[in-house]
Amino acid sequence: MATRHISRSIVMQSLYEWDFGKMKQDLMSITRKNTEEFGAGLEETDFIFELAEGILKNKETIDKIIEKTAPDWPLPQINLLDRNILRIGIYELLYEDKDAVPPKVAINESIELAKNYGGENSRRFVNGVLGTVFNVLQEKSES
Repeated sequence: MATRHISRSIVMQSLYEWDFGKMKQDLMSITRKNTEEFGAGLEETDFIFELAEGILKNKETIDKIIEKTAPDWPLPQINLLDRNILRIGIYELLYEDKDAVPPKVAINESIELAKNYGGENSRRFVNGVLGTVFNVLQEKSES
């Protein structure tokens, strides 16, 4: 599992760089560069590119979910790092195979990224938003 954690860190770094540059660069080129630089020991890198590509493809839907679940925080006002950690977590909650990445693992991994890289309140913020998304998904699956 450490490999997937490193993979998520690389995707987070790539999304951050892409978002910081106002999304003018190619995300996949940034991801390739960061994989070469930070993923030297990784045997398997497919997960990195699947995750980055999936987030890019579903960014509009993911961002709308962030806006709905954090209504007091307009998307541009959310810390750049937190915003991209949320994109990873929400993508995994919505689109990943639940057997490969159970929802609680997706949430915990995002919280770890926030704890390791984010600010003082990042962990709580990410946990709150992803917890809300998870609860809404649970309600929908039960009805």
